[in-house]
Amino acid sequence: MTLRRLSVSLFLPLVAAWPVMGQEPDTRVLADPPRLAAETGDDALSRLTALAPASGEVVFDLGIEYVTNQIWDPVERRYDQVRLRGYTGDGIDPKAPYVGPSIYARPGDTVRVRLDNRLPEDLLCDNWDRSPNIPHCFNTTNLHSHGLWVNPTGNSDNVLLSISPGVTFEYEYNIPPDHPAGTFWYHPHRHGSTALQVGSGMAGALVLTGDRAPTPESNGDIDVLLRPTETQPFRERLMVFLQVPYACTYTDANGNSQIRTDPDTGRWICPRGSVGTIESYDQFGPGSWDKSGRFTSINGHVLPTLAEMRTGEIERLRMIHAGVRDTIRLQFLKRDENAPQIDDMSLTDSDSYIGQHCTGEPVDFHLIAADGLTTGRAMRTTDAVFQPGYRWDALVVFDTPGTYCAIDERIAASAAVDGAAQARKLLGFIEVEGAPIPDFDADAHLTAELAAAARINMPADMVDTVVADLENGLSLARFVPHHSLAGLSPETTEIGEQHLTFFIDTSQSPLLFMIDGKPYEPGRIDRQLPLGAVEDWTLTSDFVSHPFHIHVNPFQILEILDPNGRDVSAAGAVDDCCTQPGEAPDPQFAGLKGVWKDTLWVKNAGAMPDGTPARYTMRVRTQYRRYIGEFVLHCHILDHEDQGMMQNIEIVLPQGHSAAHGNH
Repeated sequence: MTLRRLSVSLFLPLVAAWPVMGQEPDTRVLADPPRLAAETGDDALSRLTALAPASGEVVFDLGIEYVTNQIWDPVERRYDQVRLRGYTGDGIDPKAPYVGPSIYARPGDTVRVRLDNRLPEDLLCDNWDRSPNIPHCFNTTNLHSHGLWVNPTGNSDNVLLSISPGVTFEYEYNIPPDHPAGTFWYHPHRHGSTALQVGSGMAGALVLTGDRAPTPESNGDIDVLLRPTETQPFRERLMVFLQVPYACTYTDANGNSQIRTDPDTGRWICPRGSVGTIESYDQFGPGSWDKSGRFTSINGHVLPTLAEMRTGEIERLRMIHAGVRDTIRLQFLKRDENAPQIDDMSLTDSDSYIGQHCTGEPVDFHLIAADGLTTGRAMRTTDAVFQPGYRWDALVVFDTPGTYCAIDERIAASAAVDGAAQARKLLGFIEVEGAPIPDFDADAHLTAELAAAARINMPADMVDTVVADLENGLSLARFVPHHSLAGLSPETTEIGEQHLTFFIDTSQSPLLFMIDGKPYEPGRIDRQLPLGAVEDWTLTSDFVSHPFHIHVNPFQILEILDPNGRDVSAAGAVDDCCTQPGEAPDPQFAGLKGVWKDTLWVKNAGAMPDGTPARYTMRVRTQYRRYIGEFVLHCHILDHEDQGMMQNIEIVLPQGHSAAHGNH
């Protein structure tokens, strides 16, 4: 067994004059926005294993403590000092501490994370005697490896553990050799404090790199196809989106803590000398992110520049929505050549800046993996919709040099977390160098370059098959990690059924966040599921929309039906149900039929014109493979999860029941 201790941070921004943790922050005007560099997929793989065939161990030491540093405020054009709970130790970039370090491993590796909780003692947690669904235990934590197919019990992906202040605990993730390579992530999951800790930046990428080529008998890792060639370096960039709702507070005349706001705009502000914190769930909830005026960060940086892209070169973007509760609709638009530099102006109105200066047509790119799992074909699009917990891998190539805006575009109110229209938001910039490419067609270019790479990177007995697939609508069929369950017939396979409905009872105070009519109860097992079984799940919501996430076992999308019964998951489908006048159709479901995921937006668009509920029906299929034990499913709007929108489930041996819980 080979031991590899990693201290990895994929992006090393080329800036100076940043503080070390704990120092007084530099509040001068930003002179040069952070520049995020890229690397090739082989760089990551060689850093792990030097291409050696033997599996090994990856060890990370992560402390958890209060971290004082700074976050750039583009409106005030200065840094805000903040003090937030955060990770310290291996791989932390002191220039951007409010994001976890990137962990790289391979299928077959063991990942050990030593979690050392150095936060202050939490006396209220020790004596908590109220509902478990009232946020609490803010200094108690644990760790969830989101999307990994690993053991959910013991010291593996066990989110039912509580790591108290003063306790050090080692998580051990034994990743199966047949685990899919892909883009995953990790974050705290202690019920009652998940949103607060993730919202503070306690989240990071967990990437599994693969070197398995496809064979006539088995599919391979798309990483092999994307190995560098003489004409294509196939660089990749990791983009972790975080939404940190820090606020500066004061105590009013009645002794209550209040958020400092701009009296004219209502935007949260941090006057000089104050310190931003996240100590209350008042900083979460409907409309909170828009009202805060904060900007989504990328790898811990606000408005960074993705540097050194070149025309004609294909880059892989590994993108993770690690935020708590705001929808992101990512687009890339060409910025006008005469646009002012971002450090020369205050971004009081990000939407206005985009409207004036980011005026190019949206750039086409191709989605190749959903939630870390390679899709059946590369899906051409101009935008990627991220709900909390989502990941998309994309291949992007530019045909024209210049600066591009990465934006969070408007989306139909019914498609967003808060169910309300939202302004466009600026995420960052992309610098593209090189010569213009005339008569450029993204599909043709990608097909030709991937086919050329296949002729070099694929085994001789698979070259013709993979090339033929790519030339047939950019099919990636030989890289999909799971066998399809969609074609199974009840006549030949026993297929069980599960039904799940989200609901919020707004007549209660506090609100009741429920699944199947019940709020979370720690000691209750809500579902017992037999090991090896194949089951169809029907997912609905009776009030607003929620991202459904289940641990351990991913699922395949069978169909997504709008309130009129139309399947909006087929390629090219148009979801225009319930959009308001002037709103574009919802783009997030088209092409998802047959795709494997672990998180899915369960949509409720309010009411139809005749007043009937505008409830969508999501049908997915899954199989409970290999692991038994208890874990959870929940809404991935994390303040909803903390307030009761979660269930305990248990995988049991067929026709058996656990000794601990008996028959439920």
